[in-house]
Amino acid sequence: MKAMEVYRQPLYYEIAFSFIDAKEQIDNFEKLVTRFSKKKARRFLDVACGPSLQLREIARRGYEAVGFDVSPEMLEYLKKKAVEEGLKIETAKGDLTSFRLDKKADFAFIMMGSLDVESNDQFLSHLDSVAASLNSGSLYFIQNMTLDWTKPAKQSWTMKRDGITVKTIYQSRFVDVLSQICTEELTLEVNDHGRRKRFSNLRKLKFIFPQEFKTLVKMNASFEFLGWWKGNCNTWHLDQPLERAQKLQDNMTLLRRK
Repeated sequence: MKAMEVYRQPLYYEIAFSFIDAKEQIDNFEKLVTRFSKKKARRFLDVACGPSLQLREIARRGYEAVGFDVSPEMLEYLKKKAVEEGLKIETAKGDLTSFRLDKKADFAFIMMGSLDVESNDQFLSHLDSVAASLNSGSLYFIQNMTLDWTKPAKQSWTMKRDGITVKTIYQSRFVDVLSQICTEELTLEVNDHGRRKRFSNLRKLKFIFPQEFKTLVKMNASFEFLGWWKGNCNTWHLDQPLERAQKLQDNMTLLRRK
């Protein structure tokens, strides 16, 4: 099984996650900036961006938009879509744990549980990279970080567009409790106008427990932890902190650059 084969299929990946409402998400970004940011947001950074429907909406609203990803296929697709849609989007290639932008952003975000690291050291390096790419007082928004270790996670859904059907299967489970290592598998089962294809990624990742996450943020010292709240895919509920939530799967976490 190839480690990155799902992320070499940007069209199918975009269809798989096309249930998001980018307009509502960016509306909520603007609300977060108004409420929590100490700096006016003009430049937005999507970390692990993929095809980024979000950046495309951001660019439509006249903001500066930059996408960062390790997959060259995703970045090429994003650049192609930007040209087709008449948008200006910058792209940069590199690893989650070791990147720097030439020009700093005013708001960074990482979506759909994409904050995946293999160790605490990698997570701290990730925070260093984001901090170095953000202006002081700016926000870092993290969506759907895995917080619940009490049960295996499994989801499946199907999306259709332009004669292409994509069934997505996601599952994770612990394989080493003492080392907090879990496996994560993402599979796309595609029917592209009668041609059937299957792409799958399987990898081992370090699970970061919720209080461990807060401690690591404090150790890093570049960010303030502003809180975490309940949220579905598109809407985030600032009146519902996770401390009072019964389910932790859908969540938003907010940090602010010192």
